[in-house]
Amino acid sequence: MTRVALVTGGMGGLGEAVCIKLAALNYQVVTTYSPGNTKAKEWLAAMEEQGYKFRAFPCDVSDYDSAQQCVADIEKEVGPIDVLVNNAGITRDMTFKKMDKTNWDAVIRTNLDSVFNMTKPVCDGMTERGWGRIINISSVNGQKGAFGQTNYSAAKAGMHGFTKALALEVARKGVTVNTISPGYIGTKMVMSIPQEVLDSKIIPQIPMARLGKPEEVAGLVAYLSSDEAAFLTGANIAINGGQHMC
Repeated sequence: MTRVALVTGGMGGLGEAVCIKLAALNYQVVTTYSPGNTKAKEWLAAMEEQGYKFRAFPCDVSDYDSAQQCVADIEKEVGPIDVLVNNAGITRDMTFKKMDKTNWDAVIRTNLDSVFNMTKPVCDGMTERGWGRIINISSVNGQKGAFGQTNYSAAKAGMHGFTKALALEVARKGVTVNTISPGYIGTKMVMSIPQEVLDSKIIPQIPMARLGKPEEVAGLVAYLSSDEAAFLTGANIAINGGQHMC
């Protein structure tokens, strides 16, 4: 029976790579998109031209009721969710001195509250069926901090606290919960950073002297989604080119 994988925020650079990798492993891949996103159909059509028949459902991952409805719709139209990749996220970077409550809340709700919102309606089904994979996409900046990212770093660090606690609760039920903490990956968000800043500030911090590739992170997600990863849970796996080792 084909397993169903839900990737939140799957239409971005990293999310798209994850969707493609999981589809190549014969998962039925479903993703979410923000309500009002007018390019969702265009993205689905472009993916179908490449041979990928993804499904996409509108969802405000920061809103509990929206997440509940989204999961209910997916389970009704596609089937029970076996793999959940909590990938959706935003940045609102500024120094703490300049940060207001609005920008703090936006990042915490989208990057951290969303993990609860999306995991809550799928976790019980996974434990009842005796198999499930929950993978939370954090960040190297959740491990080491980053100037101008108190909101983002706090949210990403919180994701792994969630991972460890939930992993303990569901370990005997055939469900694993893990965190991946990528470093600087060559996505649109990172590539929007001025080249001068990349060359002088970011890449010199990376021992491998390059940005990571979305496909490299997607390969790690694929492994954690597999039967072979059944003995790995509660972990935070760094994939950052050696930028931060712990």
